[in-house]
Amino acid sequence: MLLVTGGLGFIGSHTVRALLDQGEECLVVQRHARPLPSFLDAKGVTVEQADVTDRESLLGLGRRHTVTGIVHLAGSYPWPPMPEGAVEATRRSLDGLLNIVQAAEEWGVRRLGLASTIGVYGGIDHGRPLREDAPLAMSAAVSIPTFKKVGELLGGFLDGHSDVDIVDYRISGTWGPLGHADPFFAAPALVHAAAHGTAPDLSGLMGPASADDGLDLNYVKDTGRAIALLQLADRLNHRTYNVGSGRATTNAEIVEAIRKVVPDARVDVPAGGGGPHMVLDIDRLRQDTGYRPEYDTERAAADYLAWLRAGNAR
Repeated sequence: MLLVTGGLGFIGSHTVRALLDQGEECLVVQRHARPLPSFLDAKGVTVEQADVTDRESLLGLGRRHTVTGIVHLAGSYPWPPMPEGAVEATRRSLDGLLNIVQAAEEWGVRRLGLASTIGVYGGIDHGRPLREDAPLAMSAAVSIPTFKKVGELLGGFLDGHSDVDIVDYRISGTWGPLGHADPFFAAPALVHAAAHGTAPDLSGLMGPASADDGLDLNYVKDTGRAIALLQLADRLNHRTYNVGSGRATTNAEIVEAIRKVVPDARVDVPAGGGGPHMVLDIDRLRQDTGYRPEYDTERAAADYLAWLRAGNAR
């Protein structure tokens, strides 16, 4: 049985679906109770409510279930607002990581996958696809890449002093069912607007959106499948893997794909933008798992629109 933390969340639920499709049973741990998404059958899924920052409740899972692998996708990084203050938020984040590693050791887990982010590449040259061996900047503009870098460093240290195979997954911009408005790219807001016949609200973006702005975007079903393949691979030759599409998707491409399904969608974005796009080199992922993205922009937009138009809120 594989433990997936955050397994009822956005990327987590699709990872669970991909693991089920591979014949695995999953123990899904979520901090807050929520119903199973419609695409997850109860068969093969055991749900427990637990907080990874509570060591005793987390370790207790191993007394009730036989866990052979862990995919740690639960968000355990500080993000404003932080009512308890930055120090306590940081302590909670580190406790969550250390508790997961301790659980993996005590349960004799073979592999522990840790979610990281494309954001760790911020501050370096984006003129070519970003490889996992690229030197990373020591700073980051926001908390998520800051704590993911710390997590990668600690994971590397602990991997060297443990029998557990600790692997980092640097996940690209991800969109699709159960997703939400993202501050870093416009695709979710554009699709939601088209599905509901409204103009997109792009006010939550960190900067203005332009047609030629682009990023390595991966449809969430592909992201979940890539993580499942990494978790189940007999052998991995590296500790760090990029998880993405391996290409840039621009806002103009998103708009074009949306209009093939909803021709009158009010999803115009201003002309301009462009420049070097953050694109992940996914050669390691391809070579060690055989992964290939199945959803191009057109298929992804059509699938997401169908999901929303079927009455799903996000």
